[in-house]
Amino acid sequence: KRAVLEPLVVALAPFAPHIAEELWERLHPEKYASAAYKGVLEEPWPVHDPQYLVEDSFSYPISFNGKTRLQLEFPATLGKEEVEAAVLADPEVQKRLEGRPPKKVIVVPKRIVNIVI
Repeated sequence: KRAVLEPLVVALAPFAPHIAEELWERLHPEKYASAAYKGVLEEPWPVHDPQYLVEDSFSYPISFNGKTRLQLEFPATLGKEEVEAAVLADPEVQKRLEGRPPKKVIVVPKRIVNIVI
């Protein structure tokens, strides 16, 4: 898709100008018809869209006694207590606990959950 390729070529231009120039010429042959056109390095830098910088979910690695066993995905807005409750309610976690209550549950927000058995 052009909408993805054009900003990528402009961002690539300072690092690989020859390749970027060839790609840009194939994307915009009409610009190269003008003798005044200087090339892809004269194009404006791509602008970021803030909506793509916000995470709406996070995949927590779940460890049992320090050994990672599975990954669970939760909304990024959950607090420590909510993540802990959701992890302990998961059927896969319950299977690994084998009916025993955990001694301690350590939740590092947006990093890891460690369950000490």
